[in-house]
Amino acid sequence: MNKNDIDLLQDLLAKPKKIAIIPHRSPDGDAMGSTLGLYHFLIKLNHTPVIIIPNDFPDFLSWLPASDKVLVYENDKNNVAKILQEQELIFTLDFNALHRTGELENILNKLSVPFVMIDHHQAPDDYATVTYSDTSFGSTCEMVYNFIEFLDKKSLIDKTIATCLYTGILTDSGGFKFPKTTGRTHRIVAEFIDIGVQNTEIPNLLFDNNSLNRLQLLGRSLQNMKVLPTFKTAYTTLSQKELNEFYYEKGDTEGNVNYALSIKGIIFAAIFIEHRDENIIKISFRSQGDFDVNQFAREHFNGGGHINAAGGKSNDTLENTIKKFEELVTKLKFN
Repeated sequence: MNKNDIDLLQDLLAKPKKIAIIPHRSPDGDAMGSTLGLYHFLIKLNHTPVIIIPNDFPDFLSWLPASDKVLVYENDKNNVAKILQEQELIFTLDFNALHRTGELENILNKLSVPFVMIDHHQAPDDYATVTYSDTSFGSTCEMVYNFIEFLDKKSLIDKTIATCLYTGILTDSGGFKFPKTTGRTHRIVAEFIDIGVQNTEIPNLLFDNNSLNRLQLLGRSLQNMKVLPTFKTAYTTLSQKELNEFYYEKGDTEGNVNYALSIKGIIFAAIFIEHRDENIIKISFRSQGDFDVNQFAREHFNGGGHINAAGGKSNDTLENTIKKFEELVTKLKFN
């Protein structure tokens, strides 16, 4: 972020404002951690922030401080739309194209107030007054830490803010094992631990707090896995019938795609999940090395994300989507 952007941000935040903070649809740990971390920070600057999310977040994130104050657009569209129209400044976190908010895009497009984007995905749109976009970071939470530092307000980071930001760094780094985890990432986390963040308790809340149904759904996902060793690819599927069988709840399939990538010799992994209520197949892609799943998702499945982690969707049947995927994989070349 350059000096002009920092000066503009300081001007925008100089006086108390009503500020909306918005993550992408189906928010994950980084989206919720960054929005809640910024929320607590803005309160310390005497602003009146509100977090508005397009749809609900997974239950395993419900322990985050002030998560009970989050407004869910899909649950109360008219009231939330009215609140959004009263805001004086909008922060969009962990996404860089308004269509990532689903139906909420229709309201955001009509607002005339300034927007501030903080995000680490590729190819940002140009809707924001201030754009802090950098793909070299492994999480938006780490960028929010930088944002606070840019404003020379790092002294305001307390245990609550640090807990939120730690959560997003932990989840989006894959437990600190993804390539964009740097020495600085660990130094920031060390600061958070010194502040009082419970670095042994939070992983348990995130990863060791499963329901039996979620574990059984994971088991079915593993049973459905197909390996294409010639093409260094593995994928799995979950049909709507299977989701129903194990009483699927939002967040229950989080991280399932990574099991395919853990197979020896596999470079490219995917999971295809049927959601008949939305009439789409939701897809997650993962890769190792320099295979760009962001490009693959953008070109073939109306998606995007990062080089090694991306999402997509298909409006075709599950069977036809898998057939298309297998045909595309046979044309890929891996090192």
